[in-house]
Amino acid sequence: MPQMSVADVIYVHGLWLNGQESVMLRRRLTQGLGCRMHVFHYASVADSMQQITASLQSLVERIAPCPILHFVGHSLGGLVIYRYLERFSPTLPGRVVFLGTPAVTSAAAIGAAQRISIARTMLGRCVGDELLCTRERYWRFPQPLGLIAGTHALGVGRLLTHFDEPNDGSVAVSETRIPGAADSLLLPVSHMGMLISREVARATVHFLREGRFPLA
Repeated sequence: MPQMSVADVIYVHGLWLNGQESVMLRRRLTQGLGCRMHVFHYASVADSMQQITASLQSLVERIAPCPILHFVGHSLGGLVIYRYLERFSPTLPGRVVFLGTPAVTSAAAIGAAQRISIARTMLGRCVGDELLCTRERYWRFPQPLGLIAGTHALGVGRLLTHFDEPNDGSVAVSETRIPGAADSLLLPVSHMGMLISREVARATVHFLREGRFPLA
C-alpha cells in the first residue's frame, strides 16, 4: 500500500466512554503519523449496532475524500469497526488497530450479566448482542488488522469473573484473537492503561505505517 504524507485516523472509543479518555493516545498518533485525527462518539449503551455503524458511515462521508483512512478501536470500539466494515465495505486504503477488543466474547460482561440484575441494561444493546455469547469472527476485510492485548491484570473485570490466562483486567488475551489478523502484540498494560501507554502508541503508529508491529 503506498504511503501518503497525511492520513486520516478515526478513533472509536469503548463502552461507557466518550473518546476524551484517548487524548494522550491521539496526541501521540498525530505526532507519530502527522495525521488528521477524528473521534467517533456514539451512545454505547442506548444505540444499536446498526445505528452506530450508520453514524460512523456519516463521519466517513464527511471526511472523504481522503487518500488513506485508518481506524483505531479501543475495547468495544473494535467491534464497532468490525461491524462497520462488514456492513459498508469502504474501499479507501488504510489499516486497523484494535486495543484490548474482546472480539470473541467477554467473560467480564457475561459475569456482570449473571451477577448483577440490572447489568444487561447497564451494558446496553451492543454488548448484549455482541459479547454475551461466544461468536466466531474472521478478519476478511482488505484493511490489514493489528491486535494489541494487555497482560497487566488491573481492572473491574477481575471483580466480575475469574481469568485463568493472561488478561488486562477486563479482557483475556484469548478473547482478543481474530483469525485473519495481520499481526498481534502483547504489552504489559491494563485495559485502560493502554490509552496512556507510550509503547501502545508507538506500536500503533508502527502498524499503521508498516502493516506490522515492531519487533522490539
